[in-house]
Order: sequence, then C-alpha cells, then structure tokens
Amino acid sequence: MVPDVRLGAARYLIPAYLALTAAAPAAAQDAGRGELLYEQRCSACHGLDADRTGPHHRGVLGRRAGSVPGFLYSPALQRATIIWNSETLDAWLSNPESLIPGQRMGYSVADARDRTDIIAYLRQLTPIGIGSDTGKQR
Repeated sequence: MVPDVRLGAARYLIPAYLALTAAAPAAAQDAGRGELLYEQRCSACHGLDADRTGPHHRGVLGRRAGSVPGFLYSPALQRATIIWNSETLDAWLSNPESLIPGQRMGYSVADARDRTDIIAYLRQLTPIGIGSDTGKQR
C-alpha cells in the first residue's frame, strides 16, 4: 500500500493555516493606512494639535470624552464619562449618536477595518504610558 502524500501534507498545513488565521486580527491594524484615512475623513474637522470644528486628536487615547480645555463641546459630551480607548473609539466612529446620544458629530465610519486602522494611527500619536485600552469610564 502506498501512503497518501496529500494526507501527510495536510497534517502540517492545517495547523499552519490555523495559526496564521488566528494571528490575522492583530496584524490587520495598519496605522499607515489609518493615517491616509484620517487625512481623507477626519482632518476636515479635526487637527492633530489644533482644535477645529472638532477637538484635536493627538493624545486622544486615554483622554476622557469632552475634556479638551477650551473646546466647546455639546452638553452630551460634557456629561460623558467615557474614556477613549480602542473599544470606545470604535463604537464612537461606528455610530456616535448611539454611543453618546445628543452629541453633535454627524459623521461615522461604517467599515470596521477603516475604523481599526484610524484607531491604530491615533494610538501612534498617544504618548507612551497613556491611552491603555483598559477601562471605559473613570
């Protein structure tokens, strides 16, 4: 009887495939792509270091919503207790009104990959030690 070579190869290929697909979500974040998306979709209203129609974004991860000094937020954002982290930013970008009813941002990012990449870009702009992805509220 001749051994089936295909079964032998499958023994090694299937675990390798599973290992690669399990690692895919972590590798899916592309901060470079996020920077391009940020420029295309966010920079009309937000600056990295200067407030515009919306507050500046440098250091947004780890910051309490509605807390940039001198920026005139909606009452809803002034009352918010959310801390911006990957999870809360994803929910915000997906549907701001659903996360904080009464807020004034009229834009959302429907594509999950786009949100992930924008958040990866913003994470790069956060000082080390600030903006961990733990905790939603203070």
